[in-house]
Amino acid sequence: MAVMVGATAPDLTLQDQNGRTVRLSDFRGPDGRNVVLVFYPHAFSGTCTGELQELRDRADAFAERGAQLLGCSVDSVYSQRAFADSEGIGFPLLADFWPHGEVARAYGVLDEQRGRPVRGTFVIDTAGVVRWSVVNPVHEARDSGAYLKALDEL
Repeated sequence: MAVMVGATAPDLTLQDQNGRTVRLSDFRGPDGRNVVLVFYPHAFSGTCTGELQELRDRADAFAERGAQLLGCSVDSVYSQRAFADSEGIGFPLLADFWPHGEVARAYGVLDEQRGRPVRGTFVIDTAGVVRWSVVNPVHEARDSGAYLKALDEL
């Protein structure tokens, strides 16, 4: 079961596509930023590519709301880098590669049979609380406009 709205978001420490360490806790506090954590099954897959291109194209709208986008899949740092470079994605793409799917599992969005996350998105405030979420099946794309609306309501 996915982390519920109102619960404290599980902390995470993962490397992004550039090998930099990203911690969710680094975005907490009075000088922090709200986070939009977007789990996706695999880099380079059709629906994932479309969703992340949409986020790339709307990155300014998230920045205007003081939000940090974080993508996360079970792909390796190297795959994330190739994907980000191929698609011109500038926000962090986190590698939940090893232990395989540990963060997706903590958020309740790991498909254990297939070893990949389903399409879960969590809007997390600067106190580390999940304020909004959506979880879709692997083949059902999400609407990034809903993420922006959730941020507007914080």
